[in-house]
Amino acid sequence: MDTVARLTAEKPVVIFSKSTCCMCHTIKTLISSFGANPTVYELDELPNGQQLEKSLVAALGRLPSFPVVFIGQELVGGDNEVMSLHVKGKLVPLLKQAKAIWV
Repeated sequence: MDTVARLTAEKPVVIFSKSTCCMCHTIKTLISSFGANPTVYELDELPNGQQLEKSLVAALGRLPSFPVVFIGQELVGGDNEVMSLHVKGKLVPLLKQAKAIWV
């Protein structure tokens, strides 16, 4: 958990992703379309990507589906949770609250 907490600390939006995942791309594009600049960790491109994935398993208590999205240092979840927030009109307010966007 320490690794995940350290990587998400003081960053408004953090996305753990895999570069070949179409839903990861969709969520990164969606969040960026509002003007947010998420910190993205492409686990399949990082030398320590497998270790980071193990840290996510430890933090979540299960094998994660990707993407894994943190907003305001809080776990939001994956693509279903982010899209649900968006459809309900709650994603933009959450990004504003986390100071990821200002407008």
